[in-house]
Amino acid sequence: MKVSYFPGCTLRTKAVELDRYARASAKALGVELCEVDDWQCCGGVFVSAKDEIASKLSSVRALVCARDRGTPLVSVCSACHNVIKQTEHAVSTDVTFAERVNNYMAQDREPKAPYYGGVKVIHYLELLRDIIGFDKIKAAVKNPLTGKRIAAYYGCMLLRPGKVMELDDVENPKVMEQLITALGGEPVVYPMRNECCGGYTLLEDRQAALSRAAEIGESAAGHGADMIVTACPLCKYNLEKSGGELPTVYFTELLAETLGVKEEADADKR
Repeated sequence: MKVSYFPGCTLRTKAVELDRYARASAKALGVELCEVDDWQCCGGVFVSAKDEIASKLSSVRALVCARDRGTPLVSVCSACHNVIKQTEHAVSTDVTFAERVNNYMAQDREPKAPYYGGVKVIHYLELLRDIIGFDKIKAAVKNPLTGKRIAAYYGCMLLRPGKVMELDDVENPKVMEQLITALGGEPVVYPMRNECCGGYTLLEDRQAALSRAAEIGESAAGHGADMIVTACPLCKYNLEKSGGELPTVYFTELLAETLGVKEEADADKR
């Protein structure tokens, strides 16, 4: 099976492990991640101002690429997924926004057909849950996470706004816990798993962001977790800086480890 894949710029720099293990794991599970053509940074955050169009064009071009290929569009970075999913929603539901986007796109050197929505945008976790299926993943596990108590950290961008993202229940998400169970680990449910880590306030109020991250780490540790897993590069950075003693890893690393492809992926890096 082939899907279009938007890696995003952070996965080329600070979050290469998130990308590397995602690709290796998808391959092991029979899915080919086909990178979209000539992608650019998603913008990092979805600007809610309706008259701000330019920062969303990268997402629209990725959507056009997926449309022309006839595939869903998959991302693994929480921020990239949030921006692309919200852009798809805006194009599909706001006629004025769609017209402005297409006026911009018509000026491209080789313009594509106008885009008015319709591409299925899914996060890598949805690929695992809804397309591959956790039963198949469980059957493919070679190195189960037996005895490991793992706290999933969702953060805010993966889940909100809930009516647009539609990835899981905003207040009581389960997809990462279900994945941890399929991989043989014991999921730890704790109060702050879907709270914001404060990462976007680092430049404005560094201490507030680090204090927020510390609360999350303490909450996970207090409920008996051995580690934290996340899908967001910014959350991982913030938790590592002030999230306490628990290690924070990408969920794709655990997936690659259990599927027996982590060492091969690391060797390819070298």
